[in-house]
Amino acid sequence: MKHVPIVVLDFGSQYTQIIARKLRESGVYSEIVPFSESIEDIKARTPKGIILSGGPASVYAKDAYHPDEEIFNLGLPILGICYGMQLISQHFGGSVIPADHHEYGKAQLKFEKESDIFKDTTDGQTVWMSHGDRVEKIPEGFEKIATSENSPYAAIADMNRLVYAFQFHPEVYHSKEGAKLLKNFAKHICGCESTWNMGSFAKEQIKKIQDKVGNKKVLCGVSGGVDSSVVATLLAEAIGEQLVPVFVDHGLLRANEREQVEAMFKTRGIDLITVDATDIFLDKLKGVSDPETKRKIIGETFIEVFDEEAKKHDGIEFLAQGTLYTDVIESVSVKGPSKTIKSHHNVGGLPDWMTFELIEPLREIFKDEVRELGLELGLPKDMIGRHPFPGPGLAIRIMGDVNKPDLELLRKADTIMLDVLHATGYYETTWQAFTVLLNVKSVGVMGDNRTYDNTVCVRIVEATDGMTATFAHIPHDILETISRRIINEVDGINRVVYDISSKPPATIEWE
Repeated sequence: MKHVPIVVLDFGSQYTQIIARKLRESGVYSEIVPFSESIEDIKARTPKGIILSGGPASVYAKDAYHPDEEIFNLGLPILGICYGMQLISQHFGGSVIPADHHEYGKAQLKFEKESDIFKDTTDGQTVWMSHGDRVEKIPEGFEKIATSENSPYAAIADMNRLVYAFQFHPEVYHSKEGAKLLKNFAKHICGCESTWNMGSFAKEQIKKIQDKVGNKKVLCGVSGGVDSSVVATLLAEAIGEQLVPVFVDHGLLRANEREQVEAMFKTRGIDLITVDATDIFLDKLKGVSDPETKRKIIGETFIEVFDEEAKKHDGIEFLAQGTLYTDVIESVSVKGPSKTIKSHHNVGGLPDWMTFELIEPLREIFKDEVRELGLELGLPKDMIGRHPFPGPGLAIRIMGDVNKPDLELLRKADTIMLDVLHATGYYETTWQAFTVLLNVKSVGVMGDNRTYDNTVCVRIVEATDGMTATFAHIPHDILETISRRIINEVDGINRVVYDISSKPPATIEWE
C-alpha cells in the first residue's frame, strides 16, 4: 500500500471529495477511505495527518458513524470538519447537542487565537456553515481559536496533541480562503511537502502498467472523450504496440464524432480499430425507456463487443477503461456511506464470464487532474478541453425509447447549440453543454400553420469536477439564437427550453 500524506475518513458528506481535490491542488496527495477503515489499513498508508469529513448524521444518534478510536492514539495531527468536529468533541469528553436552528449559509470567521492553521489567511474571512448540531462544551485541553456570529466554537484546537476542528466547511467554494486552511493543515501542522503533480503521477502509472502487463496485450476501450483518450495515450507510452485500442461506434454518437476520433488518433500515431456496432446497440435498446436499464444494456453490450474484438488478437489479458473517481462515487458507495446517485456504464467490474483483468489508471483522480495529465502527455489543448460526453452517448439524452429518427433529431439540435457556443466563446468557459430530447409534444404555430412537435431542452453548466455544478448564465440573446436556429432548422421541433437547475439537487445529465 502506497504512502498517502493525508487520509480523509468519509462520513457521508456530499463535500468529502472536494477535500481531497483541494489538497491535491495544493500539491499534497490525499485519498478518501470509508470511516470504517481498519486501523491497520490506515497505518499501512503511513499518513502524516488525518481529516474527518462532515456527514449527515448526529454523533449522539444510535446509528451514528464512528471510526476506530485508535486513530486518536496514533500521535498524528487530526482535523475534524463539521461532523468530524463533533466526533472529536465527543471523543475527548466535550458535549454535542442539537442546535436551536439549522445553520446553513455564509458566516464571518473571527480569530480568537493565533494558529498556524490560519497562516496567511484573513481575520473576518467568509466561511460556509451547514450543520444541525453544535458543540455545547469543548473538551478539556481544547480552546476556541475562532468564532462566528452564531457559532461560539467555529474552530477549536488542542495544540499540544495537534488536534484541530472546524464547525464550517473549508472545502466548499463559498469558504473563500478554505483551500488555504486545508493547505496550512497539511503543510504547517502535518509537515507535508507539495510534491503531488500529474508529472509524477504519469511516471508512477506508466511503471505500474508495465509491471502489471508484462509482455501481454491490453484492449483499451476508446470513446474519443478526454478520459479514454488520456488512458490510451498513457498506455501507448507504457507498452507501445502491446496496446489494442478499440473505438466502438454504438450509433449513439454526436454528428461526425466517429470521423473526429479517428482523425485525432491518427495524428497521435496510434492505430485505432473501429467497430461499427450500431445495429447491435439499437436492437438491444429498442422499446427500452428506463434510464437505469439503458445504462446497464449499454454497459453489457460494450463488454460483449470488446470481447468479440479481443478474440481476433492473441495475448490480450487486460481491458483498460477511462473510469474516473466521480464515476465511482456516483455509482456505488465504495468510499463510505455516500449515497448511490446513478450507475455508470464502466463501473462495477466485469461479468463473471469475462476473463480480462481491468486496468483503470484514472479511477482515483478527478476530471481536472485528468486534463492536467493529458497536457503532461502532450495531447492537444482542443482535445483536452472537450466537454465530458457520457459513455451511453445520446441514449441518455433521449427521454424514452431510443430510435434512429429521434437520434437524428437530437444530433441536429445538439450540433446547432454547440456551433453557437463555439462561435460566441462560451464553449471554452463552460463545463458541459448539450441538448435533451424530451419527447414531449406541444402546440406551436409556424407560417400561420398549427404544429404539434417535439421539445428539446438545452443544458449548459459550470463546474470544476462534475461533483457539483451550477447552470450557466448564458446571455439571453445567445440563448435566443440557439432557440431560433433549432426551431427554424430542425423539422420536428417547435419548442426549446433552458434547464436552470443546479447539481445538487439535479444531476448534470437527465438520465
